[in-house]
This record gives sequence, C-alpha cells and structure tokens, in this order.
Amino acid sequence: RPVKELNYAMQFKGNAEPVNPADPSVLNIRGTAQSTVIRSAVGANGLSTNLQGAAGSFAKFCSQLKMTGKSVFQEDGTITFGEGNSVRFVTVQEGHVERSGEPGLMAGAVVWRVEGGEGQFAGASGFITSNFYFNQAGEVTDNQFGVIFVP
Repeated sequence: RPVKELNYAMQFKGNAEPVNPADPSVLNIRGTAQSTVIRSAVGANGLSTNLQGAAGSFAKFCSQLKMTGKSVFQEDGTITFGEGNSVRFVTVQEGHVERSGEPGLMAGAVVWRVEGGEGQFAGASGFITSNFYFNQAGEVTDNQFGVIFVP
C-alpha cells in the first residue's frame, strides 16, 4: 500500500499556562484552529497574505513546553484533526523563543517530528514547523505547516 502525503497549514489560537504557578518554566499549551484557506501571493508590491475560515471542523492542539535554557525549549504533544484522528509529536533538537519587535510579545519557532498517532494517523511520520507568538496574558497564536506521511 503506498504512503499518502498530507500537507496542512493552520493558525491555532489558545493559551499557555504554567503547570505549577511557582515554576513558569513548564507550560501547558492548548489551542484550536478552524479549517482554513491560506492565500499567499507575490506581486509588484511584495508579499500579501489572507487567512479565511473554510467549511469543516476544528483542529485541537495540546502540548507541554519545557524551557531548557534562557531562550530554548523542548516540547511534546498532540494535534487532533476531527474525532479520533490525532498525531503525536516531539521537538527535533530544540525550539527557540525571544522578544519580538512588539513590546510585551514573545515570538519563536520549533520543528516537531511526528511520532505516530491514532485513527487516520496510525503509523504516521513526518515533520511540522511552528512559528508562534504570545503575550504576557498567555494568549498564543501558533502558525503551523505540516508534512505528514500516513501508511
């Protein structure tokens, strides 16, 4: 049976909360993303983008992020695409986070390796990139692009 390649691009919005309020180095992150159509176009004035909701359900994101240095972290979690279809992921190397150009906003990026899943994603492999930002209130916006191979 041939392997199928699934690509996705979604913007998750949610919250990051310390597992233990006395120790902010470990965070639980949860978010949801609406089914999305993303348009990127290059024209005479450079790049323009547009995100629009699309018919379909929501994806759910849940992870635990552990700071391992001043600006580096490890992360693992799951992303659920509809009922019973989820992927498990872990950080490749380490993620990075730093102050953005916007006051009070932190930004970062990480690459995750897909390590299997449930339902449609049983036996899945592949990689997901995450470019994210969050504010002091813990509100997170996470832009993900994934290439997932399913048997």
